[in-house]
Parts: sequence; C-alpha cells; structure tokens
Amino acid sequence: MSSSRPGGSEAPLVVEAMGAEDWSAVRAIYEAGIASGHATFETKAPSWEAWDRDHLARPRLVARSAAGAPVLGWAAVVPVSGRCVYGGVADLSVYVAPEARGRGVGRALLAALVRESEEAGLWTLQAGIFPENAASLALHRSLGFRDVGTREKIGRMAGRWRDVLLLERRSPTVGKE
Repeated sequence: MSSSRPGGSEAPLVVEAMGAEDWSAVRAIYEAGIASGHATFETKAPSWEAWDRDHLARPRLVARSAAGAPVLGWAAVVPVSGRCVYGGVADLSVYVAPEARGRGVGRALLAALVRESEEAGLWTLQAGIFPENAASLALHRSLGFRDVGTREKIGRMAGRWRDVLLLERRSPTVGKE
C-alpha cells in the first residue's frame, strides 16, 4: 500500500507491513521518541522478541520515502486487555524519525493504521498522549479521534507526575452488527 504526502509536492510515501528485518530502524525511532520525554513512559526499547509478543500481528506498519528506502516511521497496536469483551479495542503507537517530522509521515501511517485496523476487525483505537505532545494531539484529532478525557497524574516519569490525554476513534463500520 502507498499513500501520498499532503499537498502532493513530494514523492508519495510507501506505507507497508513491518517485518522483523525492520526492527533495528523501528527500535532507533522508538528510542528517539523515548529520549524526547513526551512520547511514552517507557525508558528503554524492548527486545524484538518482547515487542513482537506484545503487539498484534496486524496492523504493523512502516513508512519509507520509496520501496527499499530507510524507515521514516512506524505504527502498531497492542490489545488493551486480554479479556474477550475487549477483543476489538487496541491502543496505538505512531513514531516518526526526528529527521522526517513535519513531512506527512505520521499522517500517512495513522491513516493506514486506521484502515488496516478496521480490516483486521478492530472497532476502537485509543491513544494515550502527553498534553505537551501538541503535534500528536493535532494529528489524531485531524483523523477523527476524539478526546475522552484526561488521566491526571497517571504515572511518574523522572520523579514527576504526568497527565495523559485519552483519545479514541470508533470505527463507523466495524462492530455495528
């Protein structure tokens, strides 16, 4: 699958399934997000085996400027619970390499993640985003995610309590039966 960049001024991005061979690039992008202090509570990236075990097999996506080019960003989902009643609900992650930010990579990834998650039968995607991450909040809201609320002082990071905004997107088609 591929997706065009906003404005059509540059070559289209290639958004495709992530494979194990992408892990070193995915991990480096994840580590850059961790280092920013505004992307996750995690303090280090896991091993491939742990990451692979925790994330759903589909969708897992990477974005490149062209087929075979370096990974510019990635997106994936984890189930919110092991309970069967939550089987169609997943928590998402979208990460973009620092050098690729502001180029439509996040939008292409999140739009593809929404499409593929519906194809995989997911009816709700949720995202927990630090209030300071204005770009991520704007991106999610622009693609139909709504604010559910603020989880105040939900976790400590570097000795400081952090709030997380909870956003969600309900599929207009999946889960309506």
